[in-house]
Parts: sequence; C-alpha cells; structure tokens
Amino acid sequence: MAISKEEALRYHKEGRHGKIEVIATKPCYTSRDLSLAYTPGVAEPCREIHKNDDDVYSYTAKGNLVAVVSNGTAVLGLGNIGPHAGKPVMEGKGVLFKRFADIDVFDIELKTEDPKEVIKTVQLLEPTFGGINLEDIKAPECFEIEEELKKTMDIPIFHDDQHGTAIISCAALMNAVEIAKKKLEDIRIVVVGAGAAGIACSNLYVTAGVKRENICLFDSKGLIHKERKDLNKYKAAYAIDNIYEDLEAAMKGADVFVGLSKPDLLSKEMVASMAANPIIFAMANPDPEIRYEVAIEVRKDLIMATGRSDYPNQVNNVLGFPFIFRGALDVRAKAINEEMKLAAVKALADLAKEEVPEVVINAYGGTDFSFGPEYIIPKPFDPRVLWKVAPAVAKAAIESGVARKPIKDWKSYEEELQERLGFSKQITRLIVHKAQKNPKKIVYPEGEEEKIIRAAHYVKTDNIGNPVLLGNEEIIKSKIVEYGYDLSEYEIIDPKESELTQKYIDLFYEKRQRKGITRSAAVEALSHRNYFGAMMVECGDADSLIGGLTYHYPQTIRPALQCIGVKPGNTVVSGLYIIIIKRRVLFFADTTVNLDPSAEILAEVAISAADTVRQFDIIPKIAMLSFSNFGSVKHPLTSKVIKAVEIVKSQRPDLVIDGDMQADTAVEPKIATKEFPFSNIKGDANILIFPNLSSGNIAYKLLERLTDATVIGPILMGMKKPVHVLQRGASVNDIINMSAISVVEATVKS
Repeated sequence: MAISKEEALRYHKEGRHGKIEVIATKPCYTSRDLSLAYTPGVAEPCREIHKNDDDVYSYTAKGNLVAVVSNGTAVLGLGNIGPHAGKPVMEGKGVLFKRFADIDVFDIELKTEDPKEVIKTVQLLEPTFGGINLEDIKAPECFEIEEELKKTMDIPIFHDDQHGTAIISCAALMNAVEIAKKKLEDIRIVVVGAGAAGIACSNLYVTAGVKRENICLFDSKGLIHKERKDLNKYKAAYAIDNIYEDLEAAMKGADVFVGLSKPDLLSKEMVASMAANPIIFAMANPDPEIRYEVAIEVRKDLIMATGRSDYPNQVNNVLGFPFIFRGALDVRAKAINEEMKLAAVKALADLAKEEVPEVVINAYGGTDFSFGPEYIIPKPFDPRVLWKVAPAVAKAAIESGVARKPIKDWKSYEEELQERLGFSKQITRLIVHKAQKNPKKIVYPEGEEEKIIRAAHYVKTDNIGNPVLLGNEEIIKSKIVEYGYDLSEYEIIDPKESELTQKYIDLFYEKRQRKGITRSAAVEALSHRNYFGAMMVECGDADSLIGGLTYHYPQTIRPALQCIGVKPGNTVVSGLYIIIIKRRVLFFADTTVNLDPSAEILAEVAISAADTVRQFDIIPKIAMLSFSNFGSVKHPLTSKVIKAVEIVKSQRPDLVIDGDMQADTAVEPKIATKEFPFSNIKGDANILIFPNLSSGNIAYKLLERLTDATVIGPILMGMKKPVHVLQRGASVNDIINMSAISVVEATVKS
C-alpha cells in the first residue's frame, strides 16, 4: 500500500492533533451528574476502596487501563530517536489496543535512558494501571527493566518487542514444523539478530520444545560462541562451540532461519543449502532478509513467513499483545507468565488449522485460506483471534495461579468478547476488501478538486477501482504532479473536448425528447460534468459515479435520474447512511430523498435497505420507526408505518421486520424484551426506517455532530446503476469509502 509522507503527516496533524483522546464514560451534563462524578458523590467509592483495595477494579477504570511505556531508545527501525519522536508510535500502540481488544491506554514517554529511573517510575505508576506494556526500549536494558518490574510489581508486565514477535513466530514455527513433517526437538535453527526480539524468540522456542543447543545465534559481530568475551548474560545463554565461521556455513543443513536483522542478508545460495522442507522467517521490516519471491524461486519446498502484509504468513505483533492483555486483565492477573504466553502460542497455532469463515475470506478479497505452507498463522484482521486467544490466556492465568478473578462461565465470556468488537466494526474494511476483489471503473465529475484527486490516488493504488477524472486536463495534470502522484494512475477526460460528447448528446436527447428536452437543451446539459459522468455510466463506459463534493444534492442526483433512472421494479430512489457508534453499526433510511413517503414507498425503501445491507455480510433486522409503539397511538402517520410493515412481510417474508415502534424500542434490548416480548425485533434492529425525510435527516445529522459516531454515506438506493452523492465537504476517507461501496454495488448489479 503506497502512503506518501505528506499523507502520513496530514493523518496525524489534521483536526485534533495526534490519534487518541480521553472520553468520559458517564454523563456529566447536570449539577446532579457533577455531584456524582466528583464531590460529594465521589467520596463513596473512595471509602469503599479504602476498606477493600480490590474494589479499585469495581469503581475505577484501572482494570481496563494499560500504560504503554517507552524511553524512545529503539523505536521501530529508527533507533534511538528519543521520547518525543517515539510518541506517535506509542499513540499508535494505544489505537491498536483499543481497536483490537477494547483496552484503554495512556502512552507514557520517559525522558531517561537510565534503566533504574525507568524501573522506579513504572513502579510508582502501579496504582493507576491494570497492566504495563513496555515498548521500544533498547537491549540489553529492556531485559533488566522487565525482569525487575516483574519481580516487584503485582500487575502484568509485558515487553512487546520481545514477547510479541516471539509468540507469533513460535505459533508459526509449530505449524510450519508440523507441515514439514519434523519435530521441534529435532530441528536446528539459525537466528540472526540478538536484540530483544531475537533473545525472546529463542527463549520461547526453547520453552515450546526446541533444544537450546540446536539454536545458532548471530549478532552484528557474528556467531555467539563460547570464546567471545563481549557477551551479556542474555547472549551468553546461547553461546555454542565456535563451529561456524560465518552465516553461510551455519545455514548448510539448517532446518529453520529466523531473521530479526536487516534486508537482503540471506543469499539464494544459503537458501539452497538448507535441509529438506526448510522454514524461513525473514522478519526484518519493511524489507526482509530475503524477499519471498526470490526465496520461493530457489526452493519449492520452502515454508516462509515475513513481517509484510503483501506476502503469505505475516508475523504481526497485533496478533498477540491486545489479546494477551485482554485475557490477563479480565482475570486480574498478577503477571503475564510463560504459561500464558505459551497458551497464546497454541491458541494461534490451533486457530490457523480451523476452517476460515466467510467473513474473513471476504475481508481478504475472496482468498480462501486453508492450513498449509501459505497459511500457518491467522490473519491479523481475523476477528476470531480475540475470542480464541484471550480465553486461552485467561485459562492459563487461572491454572498457573496468577489470576485473582476466575472466570466460571466461559461461553458467556466468549460472547462478551464478541460483543466488545464483533464483526460489525469491521464494516469499512469489509467493503474495501470486497471492492478489491473485483475493481471497477469509477467516474468523478469533480476531477479538478484536491480531495477527489487524493482519494482517486488511493482508490487506484489500493486496487479498489480505476478512477476517471472529469475536468480540464491541463489543470488536473498539474495538480496530480503537484501532489506527487503518478499521472498513469488516472484516466482524465475533458467533456468539452471528448469524442464521446456527441454520442452522449444524441443518446440523452433520444431518452428525454418526449420529456421536455430540446436538442439545444441536451447540448447544454452535456456540457456539465455531472450529466457527462452519468451518461458514461449509462453507456457502460464507467461502472459507477461518485459526485456531490461541491454541488448541492439535487445538482448531482437530477442528472443521474434523467440519464440512468431507477432500477426495474422500483418507483423511487432513497438514501441510506451507515452509522457506526460505539460497538454498533446501524443503517438509517430514507435520509436524503423522499419527503413524505406513502406506505408503499416506505416498504420499498425498507426492502432496498435490506438488500443493500446484505452486501456487507450483515443479516438485516428492520425496525419501522414512529412516535408510537405497536399501535399505542392512533394516527394517520402510525397507520402508514403499520401498513408498510404489512406490505414488506407480504412481499419479502424472508426479512426480519417489525413496527411501528419508537426508536428506543428498536435499539434498546431492555425495553423491547420487557415491554414487547412478542416483537420480531428485540432491541437489536440494525436498519431503522424513518417515517419521513425530516426525521431521518435530523437523526443522522444530530448523531454525526453531537456524538463520536462515524457516518458513511449517503448510499443512493434504487438506481439502475451505481451513483452515489457525497456530502458537501466530505473527507478523503469518505470519498474512498463511498468509492468502495459503489464498486461492490456495481459487482452485484453486473
């Protein structure tokens, strides 16, 4: 995935600076709220905690709060760049904790390189946090720091640079050895890189069953052997007799190579000299010790993993630390011990052998993974990792005696983990990956706009679609060059000079001549890019249209309706918004088109919404909203909604739908279950159909502006071919998401 320096800087700087913020989890709007949140109400939990220290987990966020602690001495591949320069990485780590395991994080950067000062500072922080994630601290100091903290602290301590890579690669190693028909206790491993990750990997491999004497470790000075006098105690533990003069000699007959060093270290000749069914983990990032395509060309019997997402078997730490901490926190573990790490290893290894569900296949562009040389560890975005690894870690904590809060109902715990994130929050990723499976040509009428050009760049480079920009060719090209993009990524058409214009004029005039359009009016219409783009889609010269960034809604939808029209069987088009809020994904309709729909139109909108939602691999559950609950108020508006429900049930008995109902009944299980147990919707509706345009439009705009909801759309439903109208001022990400949606829709329609 190509990401420019400018785009990366813009991502971190735009809007609220950085990537994280603190959000209150309780209301604090009234004087009563304030009295509960602070004085005098806060005194009550203080008294309870004073009487029983463990109650801190009941009355504060400690139990779900992790500190990401670094002094910036070994940041990624950048080295000792200091605590300030390392802060973006620590914030990013916090984002991953939250995104993958719903764990809250404070990042703490320390202005010291003295291990004793780091140790003392972290020890003093123990009352605040449920766990400590040490990050980007150079070796060998990182070993000393972690060892001392584990001895002296009563909460989990985990240095991810050591153990994260070790856990993921050990899971991969166990499966690779099985596929190669070998045994852990028999294999000989060459490890290059004796820093934090190299030592930790070696240690965990030994715990898993590899013989210590069968590990040959190299650092920047060469083989670690018994004659060397410059070894710290961590390296000395792997000192062997000096039997290999260099890496080339060590690689002859080796079963496994583990690289945690630098690019292009491994030659073709070294790969060729390895034992039968060799295993290579070339984990230097972004450029591995040997590229996958080079290594696989040398040995067809090779099993290989790297740190890259564009090659099979990505060893990515995000498969480990969020879920290990999740399990540890949920049982209030005193530590993360070897038993817990090995449990995570085995859970990951076992998961790779399970049948991959459709939602994961769709998320990765339709590739059907199955256990074998090119699939030895789960994919980083496989949501099952959360509810496989976290329970395994929690069980190991309980069995090894470090848990203070045992879990008794494991089924309920798994369901709780699924509820934390579930599949629903993956929707934007799912849309993009579905689009990547079958990219389509997308026309953008506002091709001269900066946001459109930037979005089109990512649409092309991420293989979502093939962009066509409409506008002045000279202006567009100059902007593309100015932004540092490749001109070959774009097709540019100026309607004023295109050979297609006359064809489109003739066809448009033919379509509309009995609807008030004269030939001169057709000529005038096709001079406008919205009409030209719509005719491109109608004539099959493009698959979808994305517009509206700088136009009012009618200026984009009217040309589409006149040139393309509604699909057969539909009488209207309608608008659908995707609302992602907290842990739920909701779909709102109609929010953009129909002012005061009849019962028949409401039913049509509901059916269109259900069919659209199915494209996202979500089972639709439709609530027809009103100010009444199941006829509690007799009024023409409620009667209309009730009739619409009856129409949908008769036309599409396969759909789950109910109404009329109030909004809280639709989305709050406690209300629905207690008051309306007969309803088909148990407070779990994901499609909300509003009775008129004003209510739908007001609802989504309030959520967008007054909450932290992510709003995607509008998706224009009911068109014969995909046309989507952006909100004015939409962001680059909005445009990319809508482009992906249009590609998925075009694929379905075709």
